[in-house]
Amino acid sequence: MEYRVDDRSLRPKPFLAFVNRIWPGEYDEEKTGQALAKTMNITAYDGQTLVGCLRILSDGYYFGTITELLVLPEYQKRGIGSSLLRLARENAPTLLYFGAQPGLEPFYEKNGCRRSLISFSLPPAESGPQQEKAPPKSET
Repeated sequence: MEYRVDDRSLRPKPFLAFVNRIWPGEYDEEKTGQALAKTMNITAYDGQTLVGCLRILSDGYYFGTITELLVLPEYQKRGIGSSLLRLARENAPTLLYFGAQPGLEPFYEKNGCRRSLISFSLPPAESGPQQEKAPPKSET
């Protein structure tokens, strides 16, 4: 497995093919590229295949959040999600806050994450199709 921290080679098309295997949807390629450019992307590759990705959005000083932690279903339970979290901890400039899907708390706790603030979401005034969807499921 090859891990890349701050993977600037990650492009929208392969990222969307990866995401659609985990969290199917109709995503805009251009907006996805803009989103990827604004996050630190920590990736896991099996050869040329993207099999895991953790994205961090941070102001570099006060706040950071994990926007998602995704691993292809057939690659789960192999330590990839744990490795991505370890790399996030080692390379993030701030404390990281994030939400977790119910039932995945043991995975995060075994990886050194502590329960923290209760999570809320505030949709934009004009909610688009992506904002109305449930968040992606993280690695188990």
